[in-house]
Amino acid sequence: MTRPFPRGGTLLLAATAGTAIANNYAVQPALGVVAADLRVSTAVIGLVPTAALVGCTIGFALLLPLTDRVAPGRLVPAQLGALAAALVAAATAPGPVVLLAAYVLIGASASVAAQAGTIAGRHAAPGRRGAGVALVAAGMSAGILLSRLAGGALTDALGWRRMLLVFAALALLGAWATALVLPRERPHSDRGYRSALASLPPLLRDVPPLRTAVVAGGLWYFAFTLVWVALALALARPPHSLAPTAIGLYSLAGLLGFVALPLTGRLTDRYSPRTVITASMAAAAIGVAALTAGLGMPPVTAAGLALFEAGCFAAQAANQSRIIALDPQRSGSLSSVYLVLYFTIGALGTALAAPLLDAIGWRGTALTALAALLLAAAVGCRPAPGVTARRAPAETCRRPGRRPEPR
Repeated sequence: MTRPFPRGGTLLLAATAGTAIANNYAVQPALGVVAADLRVSTAVIGLVPTAALVGCTIGFALLLPLTDRVAPGRLVPAQLGALAAALVAAATAPGPVVLLAAYVLIGASASVAAQAGTIAGRHAAPGRRGAGVALVAAGMSAGILLSRLAGGALTDALGWRRMLLVFAALALLGAWATALVLPRERPHSDRGYRSALASLPPLLRDVPPLRTAVVAGGLWYFAFTLVWVALALALARPPHSLAPTAIGLYSLAGLLGFVALPLTGRLTDRYSPRTVITASMAAAAIGVAALTAGLGMPPVTAAGLALFEAGCFAAQAANQSRIIALDPQRSGSLSSVYLVLYFTIGALGTALAAPLLDAIGWRGTALTALAALLLAAAVGCRPAPGVTARRAPAETCRRPGRRPEPR
C-alpha cells in the first residue's frame, strides 16, 4: 500500500509544479528583446512557445509514465535538474537554433508539473485524493498566471539571459528540496518501461472511463484556448486597439480559478468528480455567455473570464482526480494518455481562433466555445460505457448535498 506523504509534501509538490510549468511561459514577454539580442526576426523567435509546447507534449507521452516505475524522491529531483540544465543552455544560447532546441528540452522537463499531480494523488491520505490533486493544480495555475509577470519584470531588471538563470536556480532549489522530502520507495510495477509505453494506446480502448475523461476534458480545453487566443486578437483590433500590457491584465481574472481550486478538491472528495465537473461546466458556460455580450464593457468581460477560468480549472482538477482513481498504480500511464490528447485537442482551439474570429466575429466565436462547454458537461455527466454504479460509485452523477452511499 502506498504511504501518505510527510507533512508538507503535497505543498512542496504544488510549489514544484508551479515553478516548473512557469518556464513554458515566462519568456513570452521578453520575445521582442530576445529577437533583438540574437538579431533574428520576431517570427523566428515566436517559435519559442511552440517549441516549449512540443517539448511538454513529448514529456507527457514519454516521461509521465515513469511515475509508475521510479521513486518520487529520485524522479522529480532528476527532472528538475534536467530543467535547470536546459535553462542554462537557453540562457547561453548563441543563436535561435540552440535556443529552440533548449526550449524543447525545457518543455519536456517542465512536464514534471504533471508528474507532481499524479504523485500527489497516489500518495494522498484516504479520502483526500481530490484535495491533493487540487492543491497541485492550484500551484500549476499560480505558476501559469504569474509566470509572464515575473518573466517580464526580471527581464526589465536583469535582462532575459539572467532571468532564465534565476529560473534555473529555482529549479535546482526544488530538486534539492524534493530529494529530501519525497519518498524513495519505488512504486510496485510488473511492467518494463518499453512495455509501459506500448500499453498506452490500448488504454484508450480498454478503459471506457478514460475515453469519457479525454472527450470531456478536450472539449473544455478547446473552449479555453479558443476564447483566450480570440480574446487577445479581438482586443488588439479596432475598436478596442489595446496595448499588450492592457490585454495581459485580463489574465488576472484567473485569480478566481486559483482561489477556487482548494474548495474544488474538498467537494470532489465529498461528492464525486462528475458532480463537480457538471457544476464547473455550468459556471464556465455562464462566464462565456457573459462574454457574448461583447468586449466593450471591461467589468463584464473580466467577470465572465473569471467564471470561465474558475470552471475550467475546477473541472480539470476533478477530472484528473477521477483518472487517478481508476487505477492508482497505473495513474502515470493513464494521465499520460489523457494529457497528450487533452493538449492535442486544445491546440485545435488555438489554430481555429483567428479563422473563426475573421469568419463569424467575436460573438460567434464565443458561442462556439459555449457549445463546446455544454457538450463537455453532457459528456462528463454521462455514465461511461462499462461502468455501473455498483462497480464505481464515484462515477455516478449525484445531487449536491448528498454523500455517497456506503457499500
